[in-house]
Amino acid sequence: MNEHVRRLIEVLETDATAPQQQDWPGIESELQVRLPDDYKEFIERVGGGWVDGYLYILAPSSPNQHYDLAKSSAEREEAYEDIFDIEDKPAQLEPAGSRIIPWGTTDNGEWLFWRILPGQEPAEFAVLINEARGDRWEFHELGFAEYLTAVLRSEIQSDILSSAFPSSPHDFRKFTHTP
Repeated sequence: MNEHVRRLIEVLETDATAPQQQDWPGIESELQVRLPDDYKEFIERVGGGWVDGYLYILAPSSPNQHYDLAKSSAEREEAYEDIFDIEDKPAQLEPAGSRIIPWGTTDNGEWLFWRILPGQEPAEFAVLINEARGDRWEFHELGFAEYLTAVLRSEIQSDILSSAFPSSPHDFRKFTHTP
């Protein structure tokens, strides 16, 4: 098991269930990008869910369409095309051909993305967060599981995410129901 995924599962105090097979080739074809292995392993072992009553980890084929990875990705790409017509892009997205794909969202409306640069391998995707009602962005040169583990352990403090996040002890609710 990927070390960052193992740590994230431990921090969330959740069980890794029997593997939940995903159609990764189909999902990646729809998104037109290969996804990071740590994310895919986490989704297969745990699934998407709601962290500390605040952050939603998006998943393919979520029981709640609002938290579906592909659907959210298409909506966010369209929304940001319009936003970047009136707001400046964050510097991390200035290179031609760069993209963002969401992997999380919050109750407040913040979005957590992978920042993808042309030619970049999925293991190199970094985290980019957009505040809900403003034009601030926050960048972390870490992958999905490493970033989320560091936030949940309070090793990283976000200036955008709620100051009440994370909570202690952690509460993780898998998407087996509508959150």
